Amino acid sequence: MSRKITVILGHPDAASYCGALADAYVESARQAGHEVRLFRLGDAAFDPVLHHGYRQIQPLEPGLVEVQQAITWAEHLVFVFPMWWGGLPALLKGFFDRVFLPGFAFKYRTGSQLWDKLLAGRTARAFVTMDTPLWYYTLFYWRPLHLQFRRAIMGFCGITPTRIKVFAPVRYADDAKRSRWLDEVRRVGARGA
Repeated sequence: MSRKITVILGHPDAASYCGALADAYVESARQAGHEVRLFRLGDAAFDPVLHHGYRQIQPLEPGLVEVQQAITWAEHLVFVFPMWWGGLPALLKGFFDRVFLPGFAFKYRTGSQLWDKLLAGRTARAFVTMDTPLWYYTLFYWRPLHLQFRRAIMGFCGITPTRIKVFAPVRYADDAKRSRWLDEVRRVGARGA
């Protein structure tokens, strides 16, 4: 069964290994009959700073409006990005600040500390690269990126389940290992997962 998938490359450099992972996913997903829309944040013209928080409306640039429409359209979201300093790259964090707004991604309830999850019904996957060995990231850093991405962003908006696949350490990966990782991403893309 084909799916509607929006892929967001959160690395500022489309020629990076993350860019290769995103392209591999998109190519195999399309070949398998899935409808795919790809956005490369490094090529998008937008201010990643939410200058006034939620106090004032900051108009969205046309590219961000297009991404919001693609998120609304999609059944499945795929994010490809590196872990930098234990978290999201600034460009991707700025994207979430600007795009996942009240009224689009969530809605606070009047007189309540609860909120409505406006993106419920969608699933997500993240392909994350890092130079830190996975065992060190888990034992010593306690997987902060996983908590932020899965729970504080996707889960807050109702996007579940969210699967995260980490490729690490990239810095020491030879061409054969990088090729195997690309093949793994292609297999996931063909399934539309």
